[in-house]
Amino acid sequence: MSADFDVCVIGSGAGAGPVALTLAEAGYSVVVLEKGPWFTDQDFFKDELACCLRKTYTSNLHEEPQVAEQEDDDGNWHSAPTYRSNLNFWNGNCVGGSSNFMSGYFHRLKPVDFKLLSTFGPIEGANMADWPIDYDELEPYYDKVERVVGVSGRVMDHPHAEPRSSKDFPYPPLREHPIAAHIDKACEKLGMHPFPTPRAILPQAAPESAPGRGGCSYSGYCGSYGCSTGAKSSSRVALLNRAVATGRCQIRAHAMVSRLLSDQKGQVEAVEYRDENGTKQRVDAKIYVVACQAIESARLLLNSPGPKHKNGLANANNLVGKNLLFAGGGSGSGKLPYAVFKKQAAEAHDVGPFINRALQDWYVIDDKTFGPKQKGGTIDFVHIHPNPVPRAARQIRGSGSLVWGKPLKRRLESHFGDGLHVKIEAFCDWLPVDDCHISLDPQIKDKWGLPVSRVRTGFHVRNLQVGWYLASKGAEVLRAMGAEGVVSFAVGTPPTNLVAGTCRFGNDPRSSVLNADCRAHDVENLYVSDGSFMPSAGSAPFTWTIYANAFRVADKIVDQLGGVKS
Repeated sequence: MSADFDVCVIGSGAGAGPVALTLAEAGYSVVVLEKGPWFTDQDFFKDELACCLRKTYTSNLHEEPQVAEQEDDDGNWHSAPTYRSNLNFWNGNCVGGSSNFMSGYFHRLKPVDFKLLSTFGPIEGANMADWPIDYDELEPYYDKVERVVGVSGRVMDHPHAEPRSSKDFPYPPLREHPIAAHIDKACEKLGMHPFPTPRAILPQAAPESAPGRGGCSYSGYCGSYGCSTGAKSSSRVALLNRAVATGRCQIRAHAMVSRLLSDQKGQVEAVEYRDENGTKQRVDAKIYVVACQAIESARLLLNSPGPKHKNGLANANNLVGKNLLFAGGGSGSGKLPYAVFKKQAAEAHDVGPFINRALQDWYVIDDKTFGPKQKGGTIDFVHIHPNPVPRAARQIRGSGSLVWGKPLKRRLESHFGDGLHVKIEAFCDWLPVDDCHISLDPQIKDKWGLPVSRVRTGFHVRNLQVGWYLASKGAEVLRAMGAEGVVSFAVGTPPTNLVAGTCRFGNDPRSSVLNADCRAHDVENLYVSDGSFMPSAGSAPFTWTIYANAFRVADKIVDQLGGVKS
């Protein structure tokens, strides 16, 4: 039986782009269905209103809400649509997805991340599981992401570095702010081992092998903003543009997939979606790849029951939506007076260059004062986000009252003019627990009449303990640098820009949704290639891992279809 396409990919972010490009370059026909619009570099501006205050690039929460379930201090759960709550799980509804708006801190996972249960043992209250693959299987794909997607940096020999097959990154590091040198000096005094943070941002125009991409403009507005030069290594600019250029990949924007249709044997036979006019459309393929982002991928599968999938597609054991993961960790900040920079004072005022410094001295915490040897994490040092509206708004809050008039003016002058704020971002594992999961809301529907995602955001206390520990280590560095007003903390509220889990992979169908190739155990022509597959999210932003695994999955699909066409 003929099909419209060899492969249908649903979603277009970091889990989708590698599949589309690999299959198109292997000679297969691919269609990518994306519910949002198709922006180009020229559509992105450093506009705080459009980016961060009016949510131009994400869904209208009144038309496409989600429901957030949060626990209060007494252990009671409360739910609210996201247009009423303080949580919003949409991160970029457009071609390229949230990869258009990432900060691009690209750390690999380490060998220990693949065997947390075997290495450290079970943790009470956490659904720990080893990965069905190891670091060595994923390492060549990390290396491929560096070259194909584009990662800049400088490899340094430090005691916590993971093994790698290439000697250095394909692109040199980005320009560094003088703060970086002060971090290096402070860490040296403290016996720590800082290293340059790899970034999915090009410092210069890409070579002919990746045409159309310029270098970084060093505007200071990066995370949460689209890139107007093509320097940021989004799925759209790094992969999908090249896939379309092969002539074998078609992208259909404004295509809202409502469900996957399956036959009497349980195999997917078609995708049903609404086009820009709201007209119901249908497309079929040999292989289907779901890559909508972990929350929405689980929702789509749950919204796709069939003759052999009464509880939703690939949900025979009711595991779809379970073990939702975010990024655990802590945070902190301090202010460096301009006097600290001395002869570099002029350069210090330029906030465009990056700090790009990280610590992984406590990726495994072996500190008897903290407890048994256990998994720790990564500390990144970054500029505080330059958005002036929220920064100014925070200055209004005083101790017990609001600040007005001349006192507010003086506070604003001090905040913006007396020095630079450095932020600590500490990442640790968000342990999978029973009270962190996705389900379908029984009442609330979106504008297409589909049940929306209900997101329960419970967390394990270990997240907070490790987050506090790491943030406090970062604070030590800031104090050693001469920073003022240093604070550090951790909270249980999830960071909504990093989402994984919900369709974990494994060798046992009784405890996992996908097999080691990220193919559904009970659906031979269905793969899930976004962050849904992860049993644990690691102790770093995991976009690089999603990219790498999606390239790995793409090779599996090529093999299933018969190999590269001559």
